[in-house]
Amino acid sequence: MTTLLTILTVLSSFLTNLENKTLQSDFTITITEEVNAPMNYPGQIILHGDQFRLEMMTIEAAYDGKTMYMYSSETDELTLSNPTETELLEANPFLYAKALVDVCNITEKKSQDGTQTIITLTPKDQSIGINRFTLHVRNADLMPLKAEIKEGKKTSSLKLKEPKFVTTQNEYVLKPGKNTYVNDMRL
Repeated sequence: MTTLLTILTVLSSFLTNLENKTLQSDFTITITEEVNAPMNYPGQIILHGDQFRLEMMTIEAAYDGKTMYMYSSETDELTLSNPTETELLEANPFLYAKALVDVCNITEKKSQDGTQTIITLTPKDQSIGINRFTLHVRNADLMPLKAEIKEGKKTSSLKLKEPKFVTTQNEYVLKPGKNTYVNDMRL
C-alpha cells in the first residue's frame, strides 16, 4: 500500500507541477519499429497545463485552451481548429499520461543511480491500443526527462534536453503573416 501511495504521490506531484508551472525544453522524438531504422525528429516545446507551443521541422503548433493552431512554413498556411480530446492527447504526451492513470496499473522504480523515478503505466484492458507508457522523472525537481509509448512493434520516445520550468509569460497563439493563407476549421 505504501508503494502505491508513493507512486501516486510522485505521479500526482509531477502532473500538478505541469498544471502550475511552465515547462520549456528542446526535445527529440524517436520512432522505432522492428523492421525500420529509427527516425529522429528534433524540436522545441513550451507547455503549461493543457496549453502548449511546439516547433518541429517545418511545423509550428500551439493550443491556447480552446483553439489549435497549426502553421506550415512550406505552404505558408495556418490552420485553426477546435481539437478533440483525442487530438490533444496525441499532441501532448503528458496529458496522455494523465488520461491513462484511471485505466492503467501503475508501477514505479528508482533508477540505478537513484536520481530518477521511472513510472510505468500498463493498461488494464489491452484494447486501449498501447502496451505501456513509461515516464522518467528527475527526483530532485519532478522534471520530466523522457516519455515512451510502446504500441505493438512500434516505440515512440520523447527525450527532453535540458528541460526547465520558466516564469516568463508565453503566448499559445500563432498569428498569420501578411500573405499567410488561413484555413479556419473551427465550428
